[in-house]
Amino acid sequence: MPDKGLIHVYYGDGKGKTTAALGLAVRAAGCGKNVVIVQFLKNWQCGEHNSLSNLPNVSIIRGKTAKGKFIHEMNDDEKLETKTAQDECLKSAVALVDKGQCDMLILDEVIDAHNLGVIDSYILEDIIYKKPDMLELVITGHNAEPGLLEHADYVTEMVKHKHPYDVGVKARQGIEF
Repeated sequence: MPDKGLIHVYYGDGKGKTTAALGLAVRAAGCGKNVVIVQFLKNWQCGEHNSLSNLPNVSIIRGKTAKGKFIHEMNDDEKLETKTAQDECLKSAVALVDKGQCDMLILDEVIDAHNLGVIDSYILEDIIYKKPDMLELVITGHNAEPGLLEHADYVTEMVKHKHPYDVGVKARQGIEF
């Protein structure tokens, strides 16, 4: 009997949450597993897409924000548009899970989407708390709720002690994105 899938949470204000999750994706894909990555709230093209798009068993779904704005810059209509887009991405991933076409599901920045109110909490809670036994679930974001941390099997907090951004160094292609 195959091993049961577990829940991983990478959270905190430090660098490396997405990087850790995508490292798992590469490992799983290299072992023949079907990986679905949903990236919430990310509008920019990231270097990892170029690499991951070359792997036949990796699918990337992106939840764009209205007009490429940050949530705090949006009016109510734009927030609703963003929520609709995020929800559609999550529903698409859940459909792949339900069809048995996903061995590992990565919900990148879903903690932030949830905390900002731009994701359907019921759908998210269903995938977390009623996860199919064989699904490996990876969740990233900044401020994880205690209930999620308690329910997870792996919990890693990324803590920032120092970051070049704090002294004005902008994100660099190939390193931060």
